[in-house]
Amino acid sequence: MSSIKESFDLEGKVAIITGSSKGIGKSIAQGLAEFGASVVISSRSQESVDKVVEEFTSKGLKAIGVACHIGKADQREFLIKKTNEHFGGIDVLVNNAAINPVYAPIEKAEEAVFDKIMDINVKAPWILSNLTWPFMQQRGGGSVINIASVEALHPGEGLGLYSTSKAALLMLTKNLAKEWGQYGIRANVICPGLIKTKFSAALWQNEKLLQKIEKTLPVSRMGMPNEMAGLVCLLASDAGAYMTGGVYNADGGYMIAG
Repeated sequence: MSSIKESFDLEGKVAIITGSSKGIGKSIAQGLAEFGASVVISSRSQESVDKVVEEFTSKGLKAIGVACHIGKADQREFLIKKTNEHFGGIDVLVNNAAINPVYAPIEKAEEAVFDKIMDINVKAPWILSNLTWPFMQQRGGGSVINIASVEALHPGEGLGLYSTSKAALLMLTKNLAKEWGQYGIRANVICPGLIKTKFSAALWQNEKLLQKIEKTLPVSRMGMPNEMAGLVCLLASDAGAYMTGGVYNADGGYMIAG
C-alpha cells in the first residue's frame, strides 16, 4: 500500500486559481503551493497578483501571476496560454472568482445585472474548464474544483440571482464529472458558508447581523479563508482520487442549523 501522506503531494502539478489575489482564492493558492504545486495567481489586476507572487516566492513557493478578467474571452485564453507556456501543462483548475453586484429582491434586479452575474459565475467557469480540458487530457487526468456557496443550496434574503448562479455551477460541476471521468478528469464543488472576506464584508461588518448568524451556527463563528484550503488540497491531490461529482459544504454547520 502506498503512503497516504504522499498521496497529498502535489509536486509537479500545475494549478490555476482564479480570483486568487486575496481572500479564499489566495488561501487556496497558498495551500496548493505548500503541498508542492506550481500555482498561477490570477485576478483582474496585474499589480495585485504580482504582490502575491512576491510573497509566495519569498517563502520558497512556486508561483507566477497572470492578470485575467474572467469575463473577457481574450484574457481567459491568454491565462491558459501563458500557464502552458511557463509550466508546460495544467493539472488543476480552481474556479474561485465570482461576483455579486446586487443585494436586493429578485423583482428589483435588472436584466443587465442578471447577465453579468451569469457571465462571471457560470459561463466563465464553463469556458475556462473547456480551455483546460485538452491539457488535462494530455496529462492523463486532472481536477476541476468550483467554488460555489451554501446560497446554492438554501435561498438567502436578497441574494436570489447570486444563489441561482451558484446552483447552476453545481450542476455544471456534476456534468463535467460525468462526461470527463473517462479522461481521468475529476470535478467537484465546494460550498463555503459565511467566510471573513472583503466579498462578504456587508454581512460580517454589521455586528448585529453577524451575532444573529453566529448564534444559529453549530460552531458559533464565521469561517476564515484559510479554512477552505484543506478541502481544495484534498480534491486536487491523489488523496481525493475517488472523489468526483461531489458537493462539499464548508459552512460551520449552516446547512444543518435549525
